[in-house]
Amino acid sequence: MTTEVRSNTGADASNEAGAALAERTDAVILVGGQGTRLRPLTVNTPKPMLPTAGRPFLEHLLGRIRAAGMTHVVLGTSYKAEVFEEHFGDGSDLGLEIEYVVETEPLGTGGGIRNVADKLRYDTAMVFNGDVLGGTDLRAVLGTHAEKDADVTMHLVRVPDPRAFGCVPTDADGRVLEFLEKTQDPPTDQINAGIYVFRREVIESIPAGRPISVEREIFPALLDGGRAVYGHVDYAYWRDMGTPGDFVRGSSDLVRGIAPSPLLEGHHGESLVDDSASVGGGALLYGGSVVGRGAEIGAGARIDQSVIFDGARIGAGAVIERSIVAAGADIGPRTVVSDAIIGEGAVVGARCELINGLRVWPGVTIPDHGVRFSTDV
Repeated sequence: MTTEVRSNTGADASNEAGAALAERTDAVILVGGQGTRLRPLTVNTPKPMLPTAGRPFLEHLLGRIRAAGMTHVVLGTSYKAEVFEEHFGDGSDLGLEIEYVVETEPLGTGGGIRNVADKLRYDTAMVFNGDVLGGTDLRAVLGTHAEKDADVTMHLVRVPDPRAFGCVPTDADGRVLEFLEKTQDPPTDQINAGIYVFRREVIESIPAGRPISVEREIFPALLDGGRAVYGHVDYAYWRDMGTPGDFVRGSSDLVRGIAPSPLLEGHHGESLVDDSASVGGGALLYGGSVVGRGAEIGAGARIDQSVIFDGARIGAGAVIERSIVAAGADIGPRTVVSDAIIGEGAVVGARCELINGLRVWPGVTIPDHGVRFSTDV
């Protein structure tokens, strides 16, 4: 693999081209998934709306889109579609103009992109996977698209171990050569990072009204047809937020400033605590933990790399690590919650031990000492 190295002058020119193109680019965000890997958190809330570093996850991406200079956003929704419009409305509060397209039947990634075609205003569309927390320079991606006069430009991120992902090798000029499935011997460390820039005519050429995969069908067909598909390759922050562990780490990275968000500039640290929350004496909050509105943290509790949603209560001396406690849940004194999810309104009694991926569904009550892994009580 050969990496193209630009001079500073070339990079500046590319960034200027990206900034100019951003003003004439639609932002499309696919947010239709059911978030099954994050249940029970997504039973009542779509994954992109889960509180992440004090804001709905999607709001961080919208902030990056606005900062890059794009103002027209189309949300491709499906699961609990009404939640998005109820929260964001027309987008004016964020300095955006947001429109919504509801997918009534599952259409896959390619079908989901084609489904929003009628809402596009410009000849260029930047498509985002709503599950991904990223940090790439969006203007730079657009700059590559303009510089290469590409039909499609993909954001490719380099990762230390690409075996768990599909790989996308490119030539010395950045042109995509092929799309490879997961393999134990990948030929490149470049993986698909879930951001694509399309010419509008390419989107309109996707078959309408049926499920279709952009990765397995559309992109290979474009290569076979000789279309100009390029990669913008970098080492930017990238995390798929689909699992509980990744959700917790992503939120933590936002709080600590490892992952960028325009919404948190100047507010980084070991914890992010809403002004309306209460924290008892001797409680420790670190690891990029978040405490939501009206939440209560008891005296001597320890919260490590965890997300405490609005109105949750953590008892005195409890330990919460690498976990998520949903809205209104109540954790009893001296209880340990480690690598677990506690659903909305659940009640966990004193001196329980909930560890190793355990998930408590909304409204469930566990009595004092009701779940233990140790022999002592």
